Amino acid sequence: MQVYSGVMNWENEARRIVRVELVSRSLTYAKLATRLKKAGIEETERSIANKMSRGTFSFIFFLQCMKVMGVKTINLEPPKDVDSKSR
Repeated sequence: MQVYSGVMNWENEARRIVRVELVSRSLTYAKLATRLKKAGIEETERSIANKMSRGTFSFIFFLQCMKVMGVKTINLEPPKDVDSKSR
């Protein structure tokens, strides 16, 4: 979870959740766009990239992405810090 000066950065958190789900399923923005199109949702690889870079997308878009990726549950716990020695 991204917290700055005690305030949650919600855009970064929303973007992080979508990215985690994409990576865990080995999906690209292009593959996500294809899945959304099959569901009747018109998005392009570029429009998804723009939304993700801004981090300012609607909850509807978030739900659509989760649905077409097959996400059943969402983990809202902050990611564990990676020990720099284990890299």
